[in-house]
Parts: sequence; C-alpha cells; structure tokens
Amino acid sequence: MIKFNQVHKRYHGGYQALKNVSFGIAEGEMVFLTGHSGAGKSTLLKLIAAIERPNSGSVLVNNQNVGVLKGGALPYLRRNLGIIFQDHKLLFDRSVFDNVLLPLQICGFDHRESGKRVRAALDKVGLIKREKANPIALSGGEQQRLCIARAIVNRPSILLADEPTGNLDADYAQEIMAIFKSFHQVGVTLLISTHDEIVLQDADVRVLALRNGELQPASPTAASGSSGDLGA
Repeated sequence: MIKFNQVHKRYHGGYQALKNVSFGIAEGEMVFLTGHSGAGKSTLLKLIAAIERPNSGSVLVNNQNVGVLKGGALPYLRRNLGIIFQDHKLLFDRSVFDNVLLPLQICGFDHRESGKRVRAALDKVGLIKREKANPIALSGGEQQRLCIARAIVNRPSILLADEPTGNLDADYAQEIMAIFKSFHQVGVTLLISTHDEIVLQDADVRVLALRNGELQPASPTAASGSSGDLGA
C-alpha cells in the first residue's frame, strides 16, 4: 500500500529532512508516526501525497511511484488520499457544509451525490447539526472533526493525519482517535503523525519513530504487532 525505499529529502539551503528512510505499511494497517519537532514527520506525509518530492529513493503508493508523477496525474492520486493538515486549512468565509463540499466540487461530483456524501461525512464525525455554522464558531475539537469530515468525504483508501490531537485536551483527543479507529475497522489505511503520549499508549498500533530525519529501529513490542516491512 505504502512503501519507502531509501528515501532522502533535502530542502533548499541544505537542510536534510529525511535520511535513507525505508519502511512499508500494509493495506488496512493503522500506524503512528512519532518524533521530536523537526524530526521529519510532516515531510514524510507530504512525500506520500506528492506535495514534496524525494531527492533520491522511491515512494510507492499502491505500487505507483508518486515521486515521479506528472502534474496531471496528481489529482487521481489524491482522490484515494485523505489528508488532515496540522494547521487545519479551513475556509472561514464558507460554512461547515461548504468546507466539506469543496473536495467534491473540485472532483466534479454530481450536486445530489455531493450533498449525500457531505452529510454522511458530517454525521460520521458528529457535526451534522452544525452544517450551517461558520468554522470560526466551532471549538478546537469541532474544527478538527470538520477537518476529518473534509478528508474522508471522498471515501479515500488512505488517510494521513499530521498531529490531529496536538492542540486538544485529553477527552477530545480520545474522541478523535475513536473516529480514526472506526475508519480502520472498515479497512482504511491510516498513518497518523503524533507526539501525544495518550495516543501512543495504544499497544495494538505499530509506531514508526523518526529522529533527526532517520527512522529508528523498531522496538520488540512494536515489531510484534507489525504487518508491514520496517527498516532503515
């Protein structure tokens, strides 16, 4: 489903974000990605979505080398990806409903089908009664739920989340993780970047740990629960 093979990513100015990173995530697996600030977590997620390109090595998504895709092929790749950004990227001049609708409009979905999908996504995250509200009127936890609804409205097979519980209290964080687990139970592949210790207490989820751009060896406990290849 997702495979990194000796991936290096260096930014202009010489900053080395990722160094010789190799791992695999199986279809339907849920994996946590952890590491200190600046460890390379966000860069790794951006490589999967082809927002960034590797300097060397390969990034495969569904056996497709996304690092060499032409611009015209990117929308087709991203239709199978749901992305939850760390800074939300909500549109505050549009309603909750219209924020979730936007990806479907970009993809050219029929108006009636779009409405059904938007309401189904909002219902899944518990925001169906707030569809006419402006995002600024939502709490931090509700804004995060809105981001999730927007990410899943396309019904993606892969969901990427960058620190989805980072600014939430413990109760909200647990609620957000419960939503992710419900997606996992129906076969969605999830890669969740987090440093939240409460989230990381889940013993059933494999953890990929980055330090200064390098993937650290798996602990015996983490490796025992793995269903994908892991290496560095």
